[in-house]
Amino acid sequence: MSAGSHTRSEGARFLLDGQSVSSGNLPCTMTVLEYLREVARRTGTKEGCAEGDCGACTVVLGKLSTDGSRIDYRAINSCIRFLPTIDGHELVTVESLSSPDGALHPVQQALVDEHGAQCGFCTPGFVMSLLALYLRTPQATRAQVLEALSGNLCRCTGYRPIIAAGCRMHGYAAPSHWSRAAPGLEARRAALQALQRRDSLRLPGFLAPRTIGELAAAFAEDPGALLLAGGTDVGLWVTKELRELPTILYIGGVEELHTLRKSAAGLQIGAAVSLSDAWDALVETYPALAELAQRFGSPPVRNSGTLCGNLANGSPIGDAIPVLMALGAELELRRGAHVRRVPLERFYLGYQRKDLQAGEFIVSALVPPPREQEWVAAYKLSKRFDQDISAVCAAFAVRVAEGRVVSARLAFGGMAPVVARAARTERALLGADWSEASIVRAGACLAEDFTPLSDLRGSSAFRLESARNLLRRFYFEHTHEHAHAAVATRTVHALAAMPPA
Repeated sequence: MSAGSHTRSEGARFLLDGQSVSSGNLPCTMTVLEYLREVARRTGTKEGCAEGDCGACTVVLGKLSTDGSRIDYRAINSCIRFLPTIDGHELVTVESLSSPDGALHPVQQALVDEHGAQCGFCTPGFVMSLLALYLRTPQATRAQVLEALSGNLCRCTGYRPIIAAGCRMHGYAAPSHWSRAAPGLEARRAALQALQRRDSLRLPGFLAPRTIGELAAAFAEDPGALLLAGGTDVGLWVTKELRELPTILYIGGVEELHTLRKSAAGLQIGAAVSLSDAWDALVETYPALAELAQRFGSPPVRNSGTLCGNLANGSPIGDAIPVLMALGAELELRRGAHVRRVPLERFYLGYQRKDLQAGEFIVSALVPPPREQEWVAAYKLSKRFDQDISAVCAAFAVRVAEGRVVSARLAFGGMAPVVARAARTERALLGADWSEASIVRAGACLAEDFTPLSDLRGSSAFRLESARNLLRRFYFEHTHEHAHAAVATRTVHALAAMPPA
């Protein structure tokens, strides 16, 4: 039975300014932004790009922790988030910050005092991104402010005072009803607890199962349904391409798919785990991935999107795929009651073709634990540092013993119709001396592994040469003797360039 044939419920329920609100009979693909502006008449939240890039639509979502003891507040892009997916959440908008006596929230006051608003169109989005940081940290550093604001664009180019406001916002002593220890926090937590569902949310064209068994049964019955996780890609199908979607099966209500577990077998990341939580866990296990994690979209995108959704999308320029492929990750797949595992490198059969049967879905990604004496690194080349699609993304996992390469897994994105390992290059490295000459010889094999295309992000020649240079960079960063020699050489060159005394 499809979701559309079920009896209509009262709709999605969420908390807004302490009050329970129901979406009623609104379309299941209505975005949170559309609801705020057209239904709730909260026009402080702006539409800039309608694709999750500019941050003008940023709002904050509060979600109960698993044990129900606290509310986790995070910024999201409301322009690509479907309204039913915030069922059981708390929605916070810029209008929510108004206090009974009219006093400004510390974030707002800091922006006023630092002259952080210019034309004002983007300002509500900046306020909400800073609010999320304010609620999550007792004192924000400049680096944290920059990271929190990386998904917000100011077309007036007034970033300096906005950043200054973020660094100053925790310094205001005035109490706020939106703080980490606000008096109303317990009441909101209790109200959210009352909104949690035991049964599935069923709307015309939309089903949010509560158990993985129900999800598997529903997808087996209707394999043409659309699985929805964070919606950071699917949202654009509606807002930009104006598509009519099939029945939606939303996985966010399935508790089993929120699994994030470390064990001797490695790291298990459930299909509903957000990119933010997944990358945090990956970086904790593999610290060398920190920069790539930071550059993977913006915080609002990472807070909504999921890692397994990125893997299921299978884009040849999806930055998570090279990393997990180099680490030897596997996917756990399920169809009905049948469960199987597939190595990630065998999951992609061609451009936008995956080893997925009708009615089969990803349950989790399984990432092996670090191997002894294995070096891991990942690199991304793009025209912008933040919020940009890769021209080339490379991930390497290499073991060297007694000066020789004993294992090598090299995965590249942006080099072929699918992310893939560089098989010939790996074979050229195995057994070779860990030396620059060996790296150069192996790098030459990349032309046999890949024939990159040329597009606006880079030419074929650029991509091929960049891939070789990233492999050389990996070598230099993992060769202490060579690194010291390089520093010495640069010092000699610098001295030679100095004018005589």
